[in-house]
Amino acid sequence: MAKEEVKNEEEEKPEKKKSSNLLLIIIIVVLILIILIGAVVAVLLMSGDEEKVQTQPQPQVNEKVIQTRKNSTSTVMDNSRQLSSIGILYPLDTFTVNLKSDSDRRYLKVTMSLELDNKELSAELDAKTPVIRDRIIRILTSKTLEEISSRKGKEKITQQIMETLNSMISDGKIKGVYFTEFVIQ
Repeated sequence: MAKEEVKNEEEEKPEKKKSSNLLLIIIIVVLILIILIGAVVAVLLMSGDEEKVQTQPQPQVNEKVIQTRKNSTSTVMDNSRQLSSIGILYPLDTFTVNLKSDSDRRYLKVTMSLELDNKELSAELDAKTPVIRDRIIRILTSKTLEEISSRKGKEKITQQIMETLNSMISDGKIKGVYFTEFVIQ
């Protein structure tokens, strides 16, 4: 009987060693998983703010860009124009362009209408549509996401488009630019 008790104690020791080794391995694996999950969460939290600003597609926005009037000394923004005072609108086709960027590939989809000061200008714009589209595309592709996502950026684009197009036309002038679609993605 003494021999049997010794054998039982010897058999229990390897089982205890195996179970303690197995328990140790499980604890190590769980700790490694917790560390990996923590690292992933930390990386997501640290880079999450930038990605939300840059990669979150913006909904389509129908917005009227502030019209500008040139005085002899400066440009004055006018937010309170009545709809009845807005002149003839000349709709342009949708522009889809890549934005200037070093890392991400961003694009801008924009539809706009030009406010004309007379009907004769419409015929001139019809004849020069390819040139007008080219100039607007060049302006839009030279902008970065940061430059166009703010209200001031949109106003600056509006002003730049008006100045560029007004320098090209002879039958009148463009009084305003209205964005009817402005999507950054």
